[in-house]
Amino acid sequence: MADDIEDKKQKAYINRRSIMDLGMGIIYTGMGVLMVFASKVGLDAVFSPPFNYIFGGLCLLYGGFRIYRGIRRNYYR
Repeated sequence: MADDIEDKKQKAYINRRSIMDLGMGIIYTGMGVLMVFASKVGLDAVFSPPFNYIFGGLCLLYGGFRIYRGIRRNYYR
């Protein structure tokens, strides 16, 4: 009985964490795309182009990692 409760808690935690990783990955990826194409959107006056490309690339990499981790769902192994 206690094992069933712990198993349900672990599954609920994995589901919550997976949804959070997917959501944050989408947000980071969207921000990276926005930063890379900032000059086309009209945000190039706010930041300089080299900063946009570097920060946008890092956001794309980290967002891709978060999406991968959310799909893989390997938190306890």
